[in-house]
Amino acid sequence: MSVITEVSRWIIPFFLFFIPLYAYWRKVPVYETFVIGAENGFKTAVKIIPFLIGILVSIRVFVDSGALEIIINFCRPFFIRFGWDPDILGIIPLAIMRPLSGSGALGVATQLIDQYGPDSFMGRLASTLQGSTDTTFFVLAVYFGSVGITKHRYALKVGLLADAVGLAASIWIVSKVFG
Repeated sequence: MSVITEVSRWIIPFFLFFIPLYAYWRKVPVYETFVIGAENGFKTAVKIIPFLIGILVSIRVFVDSGALEIIINFCRPFFIRFGWDPDILGIIPLAIMRPLSGSGALGVATQLIDQYGPDSFMGRLASTLQGSTDTTFFVLAVYFGSVGITKHRYALKVGLLADAVGLAASIWIVSKVFG
């Protein structure tokens, strides 16, 4: 085994042992502090549950209503106009799901990789898209909601623009590097 492999195996257990030990040495009430942190974490989890339910129900309604298929058909002329292979349209469900839900997008990416293979153009494109975009609506609904931010101002527009740029950049990069 290499040194990096060994270090990576032991780094987290080291921190899990060292941090409480250091806190105890600095006279911090370790267990009491842990309990307070766990209580705050539980309060935060309870606070974001309504936002999670809202986003999950919205995703299900979006997919079941047929809106996903409408958007795929709407995007077809743009893909053809840019000279991209119409088979790339298979990435649209992932591109739409990614801003909504990380786990939903992971499920779509897994389906694409299972269908096309991990070393295929589509598998590489799905992986690149997963790494170059974020869960915009999830961030706005859950994180902004949990801290009480109600006016998103430009966050939605910039987040969706970043997702669109991530999609275009993913297609371009995978086409140039692996195409």
